[in-house]
Amino acid sequence: MLFRTVAATLALTAAPAALAQSLTPAEATAVDKVVADGLAATGTPSAQVAIVRGGRIVLVKAYGTQAGSTPARTDAPYQIASISKQFTAAALLLLEDDGKLSMNDTVAKWLPGISGGDRITIRQLLSHTAGLQDYWPQDYSFPAMETPTTPQAIVDRWAKKPLDFAPGTQWQYSNTGYVVAGLIAEKAAGEPLMTFLQRRIFKPLDITAIDQDKAIGGRFPIGYHRNALGPVRAAPPPAAGWLFAAGELSMSAGDLAKWDVARINRSLLPADDWVAQETPVLLSDGSTTNYGLGVTLAKHDGQPVVEHSGEAVGFLSENIVYPEQKAAIVVLTNADFGDAFVAIAQGIAKVVLPAGADAAEAAKTRAARAMFDSLRNGTLDRRLLTADAAYYFTPQVIADYRTSLSALGEPTGFALAGPKRLRGGFVQRRYTVTYPDRKLSIGTFAEPDGAERYEQFLVSPVN
Repeated sequence: MLFRTVAATLALTAAPAALAQSLTPAEATAVDKVVADGLAATGTPSAQVAIVRGGRIVLVKAYGTQAGSTPARTDAPYQIASISKQFTAAALLLLEDDGKLSMNDTVAKWLPGISGGDRITIRQLLSHTAGLQDYWPQDYSFPAMETPTTPQAIVDRWAKKPLDFAPGTQWQYSNTGYVVAGLIAEKAAGEPLMTFLQRRIFKPLDITAIDQDKAIGGRFPIGYHRNALGPVRAAPPPAAGWLFAAGELSMSAGDLAKWDVARINRSLLPADDWVAQETPVLLSDGSTTNYGLGVTLAKHDGQPVVEHSGEAVGFLSENIVYPEQKAAIVVLTNADFGDAFVAIAQGIAKVVLPAGADAAEAAKTRAARAMFDSLRNGTLDRRLLTADAAYYFTPQVIADYRTSLSALGEPTGFALAGPKRLRGGFVQRRYTVTYPDRKLSIGTFAEPDGAERYEQFLVSPVN
């Protein structure tokens, strides 16, 4: 429980960083359909979605019902389960910055009696290479979870068993390791882990986060379960204390996206902490785990992806960050069955992040579409123009563009028409804009260097 390995199976696409822009109406409609289809196909009652593009949040939306017939709200805290692990890891990195501990400290330095504690390091706890047996591998609640527990009780029952392997020799997901890590964090900080996280991470980022044990009933979403293809039923939550540092957090998709923006922009934490969290930990034989400190690490089309999913009783969640593309996708659902959280993430990625092989050109197409929209709305940003283009776009030209193009309404299509070419020291591209009863052609010249300002952006009618 608390984690599903989906990074390796997600066929997610990535694209170079684009201008920070909101979703187009067509994209927003496509996202709505992706979510609606994902919920309907599985019977999942609700989803919260957040999308980051260009390093800022461009969409936060809730779908379906979060409890009975109560409509889902964007501010409702959903259980994010094992996505919490990256916050636990961040807390320990901050404590290392404070000089209170080291990632290379042994567990025995902080907690007595842990199996292999004299050999296991904090880094190995956070990277699932410690060898401690996982206390919750099941995708359901086992009998003991009907009774409240404490982190120490979990440690006493599972962290004092023989190790599954010698520390550093294998990778095996272990919630137990994170409970141990959370107890170490509390000892080093001299305060509860949640208090530390509130003070150092959540309040600075204006994130509302609560312990999932307190996110039950009232205004909070209900988690749902389904037995095979039977009816969707409310899932009784486990007793208090079973998650702690391994997955205790509840927050909204929009709040989790704030954390993703901090990751993308390398804010709040020192830059080297972000790097440490996103560096794959190596095993003793030199092979990679493809896991850092609380995050799964992968690449798609050569671009890095930082990901983690979460599973709790009645909840499944997905959080994917594309650091170099300055993009992120958050999907939170209140069901612990089906693959809606994965299908929705996949579908949204296909809508908002262009396909890999054509990613560079797709980014240029998005930029051209943004320029076209600015012209038809009369909001041209002259910083995107060369001196020659600025000369061409007089107030009269801009007024003609706005008046004639705005009268056409919203385009139904915008696509690159043919390959790019070099001409006169510029990159030449043509685009076709489609409306229900006509088409337009756009001829552009753009600078080939990093600035890529437009030398030409001419719109004309076509048959």
